[in-house]
Amino acid sequence: MAHLFDMVEETGAETRELALSGRLTVFELTEAQAALDALPADRDVRVDLSNLSRMDTAGAWALERLRDRLEAAGHDLTLLGASDALSQLMTRVDHAIAEPEPSSQPVRRGVADRLAELGEGVVTAGRGGGVFLGVFGLFLARLGRSLRHPSEFRLTALVAHCEDVGLRAVPIVSLLSFLIGVVLAFQGATQLRQFGAEVFVVDLISISILRELGILLTSIIVAGRTASAFTAAIGSMKMREEIDAMRTLGIDPAMALFVPRILALVLMLPILGLVANVMGLLGGGIMSLLVLDISPAMFLTRLSEGTDLANVLIGLSKAPVFAIIIGVVGCNAGMQVGSNAESLGRQTSKAVVQAIFAVIVADAIFSVFFAQLGV
Repeated sequence: MAHLFDMVEETGAETRELALSGRLTVFELTEAQAALDALPADRDVRVDLSNLSRMDTAGAWALERLRDRLEAAGHDLTLLGASDALSQLMTRVDHAIAEPEPSSQPVRRGVADRLAELGEGVVTAGRGGGVFLGVFGLFLARLGRSLRHPSEFRLTALVAHCEDVGLRAVPIVSLLSFLIGVVLAFQGATQLRQFGAEVFVVDLISISILRELGILLTSIIVAGRTASAFTAAIGSMKMREEIDAMRTLGIDPAMALFVPRILALVLMLPILGLVANVMGLLGGGIMSLLVLDISPAMFLTRLSEGTDLANVLIGLSKAPVFAIIIGVVGCNAGMQVGSNAESLGRQTSKAVVQAIFAVIVADAIFSVFFAQLGV
C-alpha cells in the first residue's frame, strides 16, 4: 500500500532540502512527525510544499514544531511552493501557538524598588482614607437632609435593619461575651492565686470587659457579620443594575441604602455592647463562684466598689464611632462591586478585613486618648 505522505531529503553543504508530497493531515501525523523529528538540527532546512495535495492544522503544527527546533539550534526553516491557502494556514497556526513562558528566575530587587512599593502602598491607603471620608460625608449630608425633610426618611428600612443588625446578633454576641468572661476569670484566678489576691479577679473582669473587651469584641463580631452583609446586599444590587434603576427613577441610592444601614448600626451597637458587658460579667461571676468560691453577693459588692461608672461610659462611648466605621466600610465596598460574582466575593472579604482593622486601630487611638486624659 502506497504511503499517503512522502518526504524526499537532499542534504547539501549548508542546507537540507525536503520535498513533501501527498497529504499532511492529522491522519498522517504520526508518520510525518517521526520523519521530521528524525532530522538533525545541524543546518538550515528548505521545505518544498508544491506537491502537497492537502494539509490541515495538524500538519502545519508539525512544521511549526520543526521550525521551533531549528531556531533553538540557531538555524532557519524556509517554506517553498506554498499556495496562498497553505501560507494563510501556517500564519494562523503560528499565531495560535502560545509563546513559551520565560524561565522563572528570582529577580533581585533593590532598595529603590522596595521604597517604590512602600510609596504605592501609602498612596493607596491615602486614597482609601479619602474615599472613606467621602462616603462618611455623603452619609452625614443625606442624614441632615432626612432631618430637614422627614418625609424622605425611610423608617421601615431603618426598623428592618435594626432587627437584622441588632436583634439577630444578640445570641452570638451573648455567647462569645459569656465565654470571654469565663476565660478571663479562670486565667486571672490561676495567676492571682499565687499572690493570695484572688478577690482582685473581679476588678480584672470588670475593667477588662466594661472598658475594652465588651465593646471591642462586639464590634469585631458585627464587623464580620454586618459589613459583609452590607457589601453583599448593595453589591448584588449593583450587579443587577438595580442602583442604576434607582437613579433613573429619581431615588437617591445614598438616602435609600446608606442612611438606614449606618444609622441602624449607630443605634444598635451600643445596645449590643451593653448586652456583651452583662454577659461577660455573668460568665466571670459564674467562673469566680466555681473556681474561687466567690459568692454572687461578694462578686456584686466588689464589682460596685472597684468599678467606676466611667469605665462603662468609656466603653459604650466608642460604640457610635465603631458603628460608623463598620457601616461606611461595608456600604462603600458594596458600591465598588463590579459586574461579576468574583468581584462581589473579593469586595466582601475586603470589607470584613478593613472593618475589623479599622475598628482595632480606632480602639487603640481611643485607649491612648483616654489615657492622656487620665480617665
